[in-house]
Amino acid sequence: MTMVKDVDARGTQHCETSALGVLLRHQGMDLSEPMLFGLGSGLSFVYWDAKNMDFPFLGGRVKPFELTENLAARLGLELVVQETGSPRRAWENVAAVIDAGRPVGLQLDSYHLDYFGTKVRFGGHVVAMYGYDDHDAYLVDTDQQGGAVSTSLTSLAEARAARGPMTARHRSFTLTVPGNPPALQDRIVPAVTACADAFLDPPIANLGHRGIEKTGKLVRTWLQRAGDPRRDLPQAALLMEKAGTGGALFRNLYRDFLAECAELLDSGHLRTGHRLYAEAAALWTEVAALIAKAGESGDAQCLDQAGAVLRDLSRVEREAMRALSRLGE
Repeated sequence: MTMVKDVDARGTQHCETSALGVLLRHQGMDLSEPMLFGLGSGLSFVYWDAKNMDFPFLGGRVKPFELTENLAARLGLELVVQETGSPRRAWENVAAVIDAGRPVGLQLDSYHLDYFGTKVRFGGHVVAMYGYDDHDAYLVDTDQQGGAVSTSLTSLAEARAARGPMTARHRSFTLTVPGNPPALQDRIVPAVTACADAFLDPPIANLGHRGIEKTGKLVRTWLQRAGDPRRDLPQAALLMEKAGTGGALFRNLYRDFLAECAELLDSGHLRTGHRLYAEAAALWTEVAALIAKAGESGDAQCLDQAGAVLRDLSRVEREAMRALSRLGE
């Protein structure tokens, strides 16, 4: 058995920030999960529907691995990424890092992992690996998936080799903290304003505040759009609240990030953004409950109510991001 020493195998709410926390704490940089999420400019919104999809998907964050790239750039971390089409080389890449005494991040498809109770294909799942033996790999996943877990080497290989939406070619990565990391206070403003600017000026109507407004119109049709409303609508609500989002489609995490920032920087714009995202988080939880109730009862009025709340949410988040975009002024 080969195990990295002194790993803080603390699982948190979201997979990518859980893995980032493991890698950074091993080098002495211990940041809260909301701070990791916010400094990585992780908040976003997307309404995703396509002909080959059984049901629409609501996403509340930037695309997989973009958060990691943003965080590394913002904190001056050395990010080394390895990808390959060879399963043998992929294993050698990972084993070499662990043999050298460091945990390593992996992007893979969670469907194949032994410990996942609900089998859902998601090629953008991220874990930290800190050990292996002849049969199993030892990983850190989210708290809801068990935190410190293990999966067979066979299942790990299948998860890493999977192809499809959001997958990567056996991606593994390491982070190295610089000798003199920048002060958090100096990194907050660019992280917040970059996130706000992207949210306020999305390239297509399915993203950002425009995407939330569009969802408010389309959600009213979901009973007709669903193949099985009693299954599809509650599952959509569950994904918003429980599937590694930290609740409220990542808005709880961003609210808490802004609260931490307000303790470090004295800014009225920051306090306004925090107040509005606290309001938005509660509204997203209300939307999820209405969507679930609509699926369970077949009552279209619940979706009309959800659409009205989403219209309010588009306005609230737009106002919040407008305030936050002025943080650097």
